[in-house]
Amino acid sequence: MTPDDFRRIALSLPGAEEGSHMGAIDFRVGGRIFATLAAVELGYGNLMLTPEVQAGFIADRPDLFLPVNGGWGRMGATHLRLPSATDDVVEGALRAAWKLRVDKSAKPKSVNSGRGRGRRSTANGKTLPDRS
Repeated sequence: MTPDDFRRIALSLPGAEEGSHMGAIDFRVGGRIFATLAAVELGYGNLMLTPEVQAGFIADRPDLFLPVNGGWGRMGATHLRLPSATDDVVEGALRAAWKLRVDKSAKPKSVNSGRGRGRRSTANGKTLPDRS
């Protein structure tokens, strides 16, 4: 698997677009990053997963998947060892990351989040009806 193969597969997903973040190539859907080539010089593609999904990939294929170092890894950012990966594995992993972002983008924002019309927040986080 090469970085170009990773790019080709990422861009084959519906609505996927290539972009750049902090000088690294990224892949987005609905404006949200689902994968990057930020560590390509180390032989990795990166996936934006949840910690639970990350744990499943690592448990199934510890030879291919590992968490990104630090806080990003604890939040689900996952390295994929490109030279050892097959098209099928990369496609499945990219599709999982893509779907997480599609699902997150599709979630409606909370109507009563304490912001917006008709509500006001107090210092202790409670929301009260607007006084008008």
